[in-house]
Amino acid sequence: MSWVLCACGSIRYYAQAAHGQGELVFKRQPVRKLLKDPATDPKLAARLSLALAAREFASRHLDLPDNRSYTSYVDLHRPYVVWNVFATPRYSVEAIRHCFPIAGCVAYRGWFGEAAAEADAARMRRRGDDVWVGGVPAYSTLGWFADPILSSMLRWDDDELAGTIFHELAHQLIYAKGDTAFNESFATFVQTEGLREWRAARELPADDGHAQAMADGFTKLVLDLRERLKTLYTSGVDAEVMAAGKQREIAAFRARYTAWRDAHWPGDHRYDAWVEKPINNARLLPFGLYDQWTPAFAAIFRESGAQWPAFYARVRALAREPKARRDATLQVLSPPP
Repeated sequence: MSWVLCACGSIRYYAQAAHGQGELVFKRQPVRKLLKDPATDPKLAARLSLALAAREFASRHLDLPDNRSYTSYVDLHRPYVVWNVFATPRYSVEAIRHCFPIAGCVAYRGWFGEAAAEADAARMRRRGDDVWVGGVPAYSTLGWFADPILSSMLRWDDDELAGTIFHELAHQLIYAKGDTAFNESFATFVQTEGLREWRAARELPADDGHAQAMADGFTKLVLDLRERLKTLYTSGVDAEVMAAGKQREIAAFRARYTAWRDAHWPGDHRYDAWVEKPINNARLLPFGLYDQWTPAFAAIFRESGAQWPAFYARVRALAREPKARRDATLQVLSPPP
């Protein structure tokens, strides 16, 4: 996920962002120095060695930026590096957007402290908005700083650790200001294809596709709920009827989820906790952002002869197009649903 240090009209927000990013810069330790230090915990050394290998693979084989990003390490002493606050009006599935000079307009605000994020969320709840706070283990500064490997990233398995490095470096390479779906779909494609090549280079078996297939199915269920709520919110019924309908749609989604899980993925309960927690409009916002255009990017990659430089040249040209024209091109390249 991309997140950029920038002003947003709030001195408090700007100050915490500058302080948080500055703290990361100050605490960075070179990975190669840690690997040579006999005092470094062997488990940490193994994870850092893997991350460094993935970093080198990214530049040598995926043509991603060759810079100092992900060659240093920061122990955060907390579970996430930032907490993103998403919000929508009570009866809308459209995000309350925040616009920044560098990143453009995005559907969230990032805070380096959980308490500050919760305070921001509470402020928006008081005015009646639906709000969700989500922790973020990694983010990209789009090349403005040498992004470090974070302790929050090391909790993942090998594939997710390597894939995240590919994903965040892709943000540094190409970024369309204010177009989250384009940026995240592009980086997700690079992550997925890069990981396939990474596993092949390490002579590991191909991924069986189970996790991705289940994730795709679950995302479709959530997007279906969002569309049903959108229809309800634009129906013109009064607020009392709308409130009851909102809860009815959420209850029906939970029932559909259980039926889908039991029919297609019996015994796999990885999404149960998400479904059981309170659901509101804001919790639905991240879904679809990361993969809306990934089939289109896959098509561009095939048309580029599976050559990364040619692929990036086409994507970079797309990023320079006006958003409406860019979306139209991606839509043509996407297979029908």
